[in-house]
Amino acid sequence: MNKILILFLLVGAAMPAMGQKKTDLHLTNVIVIGQLDNAEDRYSLEINLTDMFSASGVKTMPSLNALKIGSDAIVLAEDSMQQKLAAKGFDTYALVSVRGYDRRFKVSAKQDDFRTALQGSSLFDLYRQDIVSISFEFKFFRNGQFVAGEMVKCGNISDRETVLKRFRSKVEKLIQKKWK
Repeated sequence: MNKILILFLLVGAAMPAMGQKKTDLHLTNVIVIGQLDNAEDRYSLEINLTDMFSASGVKTMPSLNALKIGSDAIVLAEDSMQQKLAAKGFDTYALVSVRGYDRRFKVSAKQDDFRTALQGSSLFDLYRQDIVSISFEFKFFRNGQFVAGEMVKCGNISDRETVLKRFRSKVEKLIQKKWK
């Protein structure tokens, strides 16, 4: 019996290391990076997130304001860009992507560094006809290292506007309760 109890305690202690980091972020500043191929979708996500973070008192900036038009987001991982953004008071980066159109997705256990995570992209658009749910994945980085991940699932959607409405509703709660 004691061996089973010890086994459960060891497995329970190891679980956060295997999956999502359970951390309160205490965000004071953040650069929002939308990882979507469609420019309109990327813009919509970044602007909505910037608006929500700003309304909560978090200093924020969309990556679109830091990058030249048409440049790749990987530029944000370069030392010179990191120094420029640090001089403006930014040390935290939030990557958001569409994980898929299913509610069963979990946060990726893979904890890449910032540069590697920026090289990824999303194969999905913000809305696709005949879907009823969508999952967004958030990854937060400080000093080039992964600090937290979160999955946001939005259901009962029927068009692009509903996706954004449900996204705002769920993310605003997360910002207030967990990220700020």
